[in-house]
Amino acid sequence: MIIKQSASAGTTESSDIMITIDKNENGIVIALESSVEKQFGRQIREKIRTTLNKLDITNAKIQAIDKGALDCTIQARTIAAAYRAAGEEQVDWQVIQTWLD
Repeated sequence: MIIKQSASAGTTESSDIMITIDKNENGIVIALESSVEKQFGRQIREKIRTTLNKLDITNAKIQAIDKGALDCTIQARTIAAAYRAAGEEQVDWQVIQTWLD
């Protein structure tokens, strides 16, 4: 999947995360702001990176503002932002569901 434009998903409300994805030519770059960064920062970054890998995204700049989101929320927001940034309108939920199993 190729990132064509900037896009975001999520909010900065409690228990959510706002993921913004933009173009990048030098791999995956993740900037994270989180109230729980010291405890879970590595895990949050890894969940974002793993989700992008499953979407075959190799170049993207990610801005993540976390307010205590669960892993499933991080994954869902990353998927939504990625599809929007790629200009994709059809989501293959059957494939995505296999990631969750």
